[in-house]
Amino acid sequence: MSFSSKVKGEICRYTELTREEALAEISAIMKVSGTLAFSGRQISFRITTENPASARLMFTLLKDHFDIHSKLMVKKSNSLKKNNIYMVLITEEMGVKELLKETGILMEIDGIMTLDYRIDQEVVSSEENARTYIRGAFIGGGSISNPEKTYHLEFVTHSIEYAEDLSKLINRFGLNSKVIQRKSSFIVYLKEGEQIVDLLNIIGAHTSLLELENIRIMKEMRNNVNRLVNCETANLSKTVNAAVRQVESIKLIQNEIGLARLPKNLREIAELRLSYPDESLKELGEMLDPPVGKSGVNHRLRKIEKIAEELRTGKI
Repeated sequence: MSFSSKVKGEICRYTELTREEALAEISAIMKVSGTLAFSGRQISFRITTENPASARLMFTLLKDHFDIHSKLMVKKSNSLKKNNIYMVLITEEMGVKELLKETGILMEIDGIMTLDYRIDQEVVSSEENARTYIRGAFIGGGSISNPEKTYHLEFVTHSIEYAEDLSKLINRFGLNSKVIQRKSSFIVYLKEGEQIVDLLNIIGAHTSLLELENIRIMKEMRNNVNRLVNCETANLSKTVNAAVRQVESIKLIQNEIGLARLPKNLREIAELRLSYPDESLKELGEMLDPPVGKSGVNHRLRKIEKIAEELRTGKI
């Protein structure tokens, strides 16, 4: 089961709603995933989904809060996956026209029926209704990627006006959703893990939220470990390369002019580096009498490398 299906299965369990909340939720579902059909003078409305929990929820909301006994149908998808497609059908005899007006999908002006693609602000006037509306929008057209791979949550809509309204509604809760066009659809999306967690909290997907948080923590721990390992590896490589370079410089001086020609402080550190090529600067400094700090050792070895470079270029 995909992570999206888990989230939808969880939030579809919320059936104890007030009529206002049910209206907000069903309005969002219908606007995101519904299809209006005309047959002569008769109209009908069909809501289509691949998620059985979503279909059951819509059927229950319509029956319990609007006294609409819709028709629930199932058919096989034509896609390669061959998933079931669930359709909730509401006809004129069932009261679809009144429902469309109440949910703000149809408006009647001077006897003429027109479609309204925007979100009815009265439906989302309260914070709780706004939360329920966003939950309905996710049930109808939302998806979330597998958080093990990437963080991406989106709502697929078919109207730029509706997408912008939905984005503004989501952003009322302090989030930063954005809208992009993908072919003929308009996508409202979030890409940051923390913001997706907040949205799951808004729609009441608390179990899925905890699962995502656990995944985020594990990924962050793995990333931190990898960073530390990479840092340690880089530092070790840098230290080894410096030691090899220092030993080569000391051997060059030894072969060309002899270490006895060096000042005492440089000769001592040169002999120690030859004897202990794998030791750190700090450890080399502790072997000196009196001991010298890491920066002091580094300063002396740099002088030695400078002398070796002058020997290579013939300046000495």
